[in-house]
Amino acid sequence: MEVLAFGVQADEQPLLEKAFKGHHGIRCLDVFLTEDTAPIAAGHESISTSVNCRLSAQVLQTLAVGGTTMIAQRSTGFNNIDLDVAERLGLTVARVSSYSPHSVAEFAWALALAVNRRIVRAAGRTRDFDFRLNGLMGRDLHGRTAGVLGTGRIGEAFTRIAHGFGMRLLGWDIAENPACVGLGMKYVEKQELFAAADLISLHVPLLPGTRRLIGAEALGAMKDDAILVNSSRGGLIDTDALVAELRKGRFTGVGLDVYEAEAGLFFLDKSLEAVTDDTLARLMTFPNVLVTSHQAYYTKDAVGQIVATTVRNIDDHMDGRRSENVLVPAAP
Repeated sequence: MEVLAFGVQADEQPLLEKAFKGHHGIRCLDVFLTEDTAPIAAGHESISTSVNCRLSAQVLQTLAVGGTTMIAQRSTGFNNIDLDVAERLGLTVARVSSYSPHSVAEFAWALALAVNRRIVRAAGRTRDFDFRLNGLMGRDLHGRTAGVLGTGRIGEAFTRIAHGFGMRLLGWDIAENPACVGLGMKYVEKQELFAAADLISLHVPLLPGTRRLIGAEALGAMKDDAILVNSSRGGLIDTDALVAELRKGRFTGVGLDVYEAEAGLFFLDKSLEAVTDDTLARLMTFPNVLVTSHQAYYTKDAVGQIVATTVRNIDDHMDGRRSENVLVPAAP
C-alpha cells in the first residue's frame, strides 16, 4: 500500500522514507492538504497530514469519495481536523499523542533567552561589525519567577530547566503534576500567576476553554517587564490584544513559535509576496518580539518519534487494532 503524506518538510522526508521502509510505500508531497489539493489523494487508502493541513468538512468529503479511510496526523494537536465530520464519514483519524517533550521545552527556553539577552539584535549588529552594547542589556533569570501554564510532559520539562536556573516556580493547570510540585512549584490561579511571573510560558492544548487564554485582561495583569513565550498553539493568544500592549512599550520580550493565523503562512516561503496579514506584519516590527515558524518540535529525536508513531498508527488501522492515538472513531 502507498501512503500519501502531505506537508512534508525537506528534512523530514528521509526520516519518513526510512520509517516506512518494510511497512508501506510512501509518497511525500511538500504541499499542504487543502480543498484544492485533496483530489490528489484519490486512490490512497491512508494519508498522513501535518498540523497546518486543513481538514475541513469539504476536504474530508473529497477524501472519503476518493477512497481514503485513514488519516494519520503527524502531530499531537488536531484542531485542524473536523472530527465530527470525519466520524460521520467513517474515517479513522489518529495522531501522535506524545513525542520528545524536551524538543519543545528547550526551544521555548531558547526563545526566552534570545529575547531576554537581545541575541538576534546583537548578532545582526556584529555581522555589520558594530560591537556596541547599547540597548542589549538583559537581566538574570536566577531568583526570578517562572510561570508555567500547562504542566504536562512539556510543561514539566520546561519547569525542570527553570529549576536549574534557580527560579521560583508558579504553575497553573487543571491538575497538579507531582513532579513539578517536587521541584518546588506552587500552583496558583491564573490571575496570581500573571501578576507575579517574570517569565510566562504556555504549554496547554488549544481547546474551546483555552482559546485566547491570553487576552487583553491577562496581558494587562502581567508585569510591564515580563517575558511571554508561546511554543504551544497560536490560538492561545489574542494577537491583536498583544499588539495593543506592545504599542504601549510593555514587556521585556515576547517569543512566539506559533501564531493564531499561521495556516497558509508558516512552513512556506512568502519572501517574494506582499504581506497581507496586517497583524503579523505589525507584530514583526517590534524590536522585543521574536517570531519563529512553528519549529519547536523540529529535532531529529522528536520527528523520528513522530514518524515512527505514524507508521504504527497506519499498521494498527490495517490490522484492526486500536491505540490511545485514535481520535475517530470515538472510544466506545
